[in-house]
Amino acid sequence: MKVLVLHAHPVETSYNAALHRLILERLAARGHDIDDCDLYAEGFDPCLTREERLNYHEVGPNLAPVASYVDRVRAAEALVLSYPVWNFGYPAILKGFFDRVFLPGVSFEMVDGKPRSCLHNIGKVATVTTYGGARWRAIVMGDPPRKLVKRLLRATVKPGAPFPYMAHYDMNRSTPESRSAFMRKVSAAMDRF
Repeated sequence: MKVLVLHAHPVETSYNAALHRLILERLAARGHDIDDCDLYAEGFDPCLTREERLNYHEVGPNLAPVASYVDRVRAAEALVLSYPVWNFGYPAILKGFFDRVFLPGVSFEMVDGKPRSCLHNIGKVATVTTYGGARWRAIVMGDPPRKLVKRLLRATVKPGAPFPYMAHYDMNRSTPESRSAFMRKVSAAMDRF
């Protein structure tokens, strides 16, 4: 299966980077065709320009600035997101990727004034993430990152696609044991992917 791995962390020695490497290793071991999109390493510009916003709904011109990324998303049969939760949201570079690449004509099209999903090529999505705070804090805040993945992103891909969401909460007080246990969980999930 062709798997697009979207990774968003700027530090190559971080725990998130170790999770990213583990994802790639386990998917490769299962024989998947991996497109590793490390947004920081690739220097992805997350800023939507004035011109891009003006052309947002005009399919064709809206794709030109990010055509290579659109091609990668359209070629994917599965998507794995690998990122930390910062301030109860995506890192800015990942949010910018969704703003600039998941465009009309790519992730949805407008039909009679209503959005209709377009990314039916993506039949599986998995998220591997970390939160600085405890799970209860995320719940109190409404856990926006989980909702964005499980609700919004789910609405853009193939209906019925599985959506495992794996999160290591309370990283501020994590231990070597908790981090190892989470890596085992991610490894097993990627082996089943």
